[in-house]
Amino acid sequence: MRVLVTGHQGYLGTVMVPALRAHGHDVTGLDSGLFADCVLGTEPDDPPTLRLDLRDVTASHLTGFEAVIHLAALSNDPLGYLEPQITYEINHEASVRLARCAKTAGVRRFLYASTCSVYGAAGPDPVDENAPLRPLTPYAESKVRVEDDVAAMADSGFSPVFLRNATAFGFSPRLRADIVLNNLVGHAVLTGKVKVLSDGTPWRPLVHTRDIAQAFARCLEVSAETVHCRAFNVGSEMNNQTVAEIAQAVVDTVPDSTLMITGKYGSDPRSYRVDFGAARADLGFEAKWSVADGAAELYEQYTLAGLTAVDFDERFTRLARLEMLRRTGALDDSMRRVTPAA
Repeated sequence: MRVLVTGHQGYLGTVMVPALRAHGHDVTGLDSGLFADCVLGTEPDDPPTLRLDLRDVTASHLTGFEAVIHLAALSNDPLGYLEPQITYEINHEASVRLARCAKTAGVRRFLYASTCSVYGAAGPDPVDENAPLRPLTPYAESKVRVEDDVAAMADSGFSPVFLRNATAFGFSPRLRADIVLNNLVGHAVLTGKVKVLSDGTPWRPLVHTRDIAQAFARCLEVSAETVHCRAFNVGSEMNNQTVAEIAQAVVDTVPDSTLMITGKYGSDPRSYRVDFGAARADLGFEAKWSVADGAAELYEQYTLAGLTAVDFDERFTRLARLEMLRRTGALDDSMRRVTPAA
């Protein structure tokens, strides 16, 4: 299948592209390049690339593709609070426009990377895809809006699918340091401390980047009838863990590290456990990576690559990276790349 992947030079896209290629798909990427050079270790083998801001895509860019996998977003809650209007402009408005262009261009399958954070404060019981959506951040709210607006476009020739990913973890050559397990392992390696600023009680569902990639691949391979205009939670019940349990897995992995639960910010209201049964039953998808597996992988890769505190805090942290690009004039106030004068 000829597949376009938006955000292919991001944390998840860099893992997804080789996975799709391994399944025999012909992959092209679309990315503005904000994180293209944020590489730890071996340089990725990128596919042919459309160097475009998501807001500038037209139907002509999508002609000839059988499927679009839409990953590109400002994917960070602190950034969403700092720039909520730009978050909605890119994550919501540009995403809906992309879907509309895809439908106009004859793309038949549109896979959208949503998030389990749409469930927000969901209580103690695991939630499935039919649970009420209670987004608590601009980022999560933008995902709900896209699901609603793109679902309204579905018809016999256009099948949108909404993959609500659990919180990602695991090594990617284009690393993200600002997601929970990656962050805790990094601090343990660099400082010997695993510091939790909440009281450690909130529940989080986690899923490895490679498992996410396999779930998307399955959605390309099953029948359109199976996935047409449906949402699927992507993850595993074994990785429904409290923040304290996640932190303990890091201490168990990184030698001589110590756990500090400060409780400085109290109990985070974002707490939810998730049921992943629909993806098992209907996609034949089963996540394989545990939190402990991911912690061990991250520890090994960080150590091999010689991870530094400067890179961890600046190059691989989304908000710090974008602030640096703005400060140096490479990015304007609307989060667009600035083309250097000739």
